[in-house]
Amino acid sequence: MTAFLAVVLTGLFSVTALLALIRLYRGPSLIDRVVAADMLLATMVGAVGAEAAVNRHATTLPVLVVLSLLGFVGSVALVRFAAREDEEA
Repeated sequence: MTAFLAVVLTGLFSVTALLALIRLYRGPSLIDRVVAADMLLATMVGAVGAEAAVNRHATTLPVLVVLSLLGFVGSVALVRFAAREDEEA
């Protein structure tokens, strides 16, 4: 059952990452690309968390924390940058 769950989760996370990469490539605006990058990072966090749950270990918890903080800080920084560009235009 664990192998089946791992295969299903791998397939779902792969499709999600592929769709996020397509949105990241196609755009059309900066905000669309920021949301796609954030979604790709959230998919990575989910995949690492699922791997830790399936294998029943907590050694990847620091990786999850760093990825989550990176996503939060990156999203806030890019939104502030985009808001600043809108004010100038």
